[in-house]
Amino acid sequence: MSETSASPSPSADPRARHQDLVQQVEEHRARYYGDDAPTISDAAYDALERELRDLEEAHPELVEPDSPTQLVGSARGETGFASVQHRERMMSLDNAFSLEDVAAWLARIGREAGDHQIVCEPKIDGLSISLTYERGELVRGVTRGDGTTGEDVTDNVRTIAGLPFTLAGDHVPELVEIRGEVYLPVEAFERLNEALLAEGKAPYANPRNTAAGSLRQKDPSVTATRPLAVTTYALGALEWGDREPHPRIGSQSGIYEVLAEWGLPVSAFSTVLRGLEPIEEYLSDLEAKRHDLVHEIDGAVLKVDDRAVQAELGSTSRAPRWAIAYKFPPEEVHTILEDIRVDVGRTGRVTPYGVMTPVLVAGSTVTYATLHNRHEVKRKGVRIGDTVVLRKAGDVIPEIVGPVVAARTGDEREWEMPEACPSCGTPLVEQKEGDKDLRCPNAQACPAQIVDRIAFIGSRGALDVEVLGEKAAAALVESGVLVNEARLFDLTEEDLRRVPMLVYEVDEKLTKKQVGEGVVGRKAGDVAENGRKLIANLDAAKAQPLWRVLVSLSIRHVGPTASRALATAFESMDAIRAASEEELAAVEGVGPVIAESVLRWFEEDWHVEIVDTWAAAGVRMADERDETVERTLEGLTVVATGSLEGFTRDSVKEAIISRGGKAASSVSKNTDYVVVGANAGSKAAKAESLGVPMLTEEQFEALLAGGPAAVDG
Repeated sequence: MSETSASPSPSADPRARHQDLVQQVEEHRARYYGDDAPTISDAAYDALERELRDLEEAHPELVEPDSPTQLVGSARGETGFASVQHRERMMSLDNAFSLEDVAAWLARIGREAGDHQIVCEPKIDGLSISLTYERGELVRGVTRGDGTTGEDVTDNVRTIAGLPFTLAGDHVPELVEIRGEVYLPVEAFERLNEALLAEGKAPYANPRNTAAGSLRQKDPSVTATRPLAVTTYALGALEWGDREPHPRIGSQSGIYEVLAEWGLPVSAFSTVLRGLEPIEEYLSDLEAKRHDLVHEIDGAVLKVDDRAVQAELGSTSRAPRWAIAYKFPPEEVHTILEDIRVDVGRTGRVTPYGVMTPVLVAGSTVTYATLHNRHEVKRKGVRIGDTVVLRKAGDVIPEIVGPVVAARTGDEREWEMPEACPSCGTPLVEQKEGDKDLRCPNAQACPAQIVDRIAFIGSRGALDVEVLGEKAAAALVESGVLVNEARLFDLTEEDLRRVPMLVYEVDEKLTKKQVGEGVVGRKAGDVAENGRKLIANLDAAKAQPLWRVLVSLSIRHVGPTASRALATAFESMDAIRAASEEELAAVEGVGPVIAESVLRWFEEDWHVEIVDTWAAAGVRMADERDETVERTLEGLTVVATGSLEGFTRDSVKEAIISRGGKAASSVSKNTDYVVVGANAGSKAAKAESLGVPMLTEEQFEALLAGGPAAVDG
């Protein structure tokens, strides 16, 4: 089932639509809680359940006691595990899908947003568990099930590392149900999939389903091979016998302190906040860091801290009013993989990509997603026609995670990598033996490579030439105006008249008033505004610094970092061309692989012709060091992370390099300073853990001006 298959019919009879929604929700709940093999994403399921709730709110007569909106989890059939009734019911949580929803919840639980202290913590994407300890000893582990009755998985729970069999400390209750979430750490999930692939088996789709399936293994010895973990976060039934209750369980945050005192694992990312603004900041920060945590999360849980207020607010039939789950915008959805095609890039690399039924993910509609190479297609085990899991994290290129095997119908088909370049027909080869990538070796004449190289020159990461995108590049090549990138900077308006997309198609009709005002009409075939703009932008691009020119040559392995290093070390294209392999490799940030690639590139006559033709056209081929800029960062390594108000990503690097420093992309013990801007992520956390000095933007500006003495001490 694709994400779009659950779309409601606006004209549907409410009772008929209600029956349809109930059936779909129950089916998907059974797959999620029962088989651990859902065929739609969490986001698609949330949309179904949300529609069902809205429909029942508009038509209360449709609500039945056994409606999915009145139940928690899913009632399972025969599973092979004994059924156990929870002493205290395990409830679900209502969801918030926006900051407005969070604000509305805060308003419901208090007159003002700051009325109550709120515990904020990550919402781990795992399997809920209830752990019963009697006189401090672990006696039972039970899944949530339908909230009232779950499955006895005690033997499997006992295999989870880090879960104590005996509670620590002296202040232990007679009996306690402890609620938590079982999960598979991300790194462990990746290792497990690597092992499965090595055995020729299909990989698992995601950590949540793998954790659930692992906990429900009939043989505990199999569960023991899966490195499951657990985080505890709540209390259920609690009996102190003849002992006094623990003094710190009067608050939710106090419960976490007590759980930790008993030796149970708790979240390291929970905090107590008051007021809407701090909570919104927490949610924004957590979403930015969601992929840096040890476990997968799909949102955050907000709970009133004071347990007396919790009791006063009470619960609905299925969820407490004093807590809510804030769900992040979905980064994973399900859709149909309609086809697998290949793209030929500027360096000849042939990359498979998926063509999918369009689907909305992370705020944008996605139709295409990379599959990297033929080995990756095999590793992921996807077939044409599969329902697939699609992931898009923030601005990252969409990625097909894997197939939803449970949704297969038998009509899916395997994909085979083509043996010849789809653009020029040249047999594909491995550039070096054992390469994962296949390449088209016809770099000089392959149309796809030429177009991609020309379009890349216009990109922001290269010479930043507005108008010179993929369509313009293709039009210039298809019209015969360019046979490669050599004559790009020699283009004239006369050349552009041969390019249909860059000229006017029809005569421009002028009014008498326009003629009287001296407006000049344009005839079909005249160069259009975008054509004249292209020539003007190409002329301006000639003045770009040397490192950008190097990037624009599409030398394999030579990206912005290596180009900056080469331009800084040699200061001219002639010096780079004259350098030996050893001299190139000696430059910090270059090394032997890049050095060899640069040397081999300049051995091709047609490559040299490109550089010489550009130079003759006036493209900048040498940098002059600005002696007025003091070398205040000589020998220092600086990392910038997050958004800075006064610098772009490129300008902050320029500022560091021009002052003799190294602009690194990752934090290590050799890093001298980390500049921390807004929405900084894991780099700031790593700097803190390593004890690397962190600077604000204001301090960074002081460092640029005066060196370490301006910020140290």
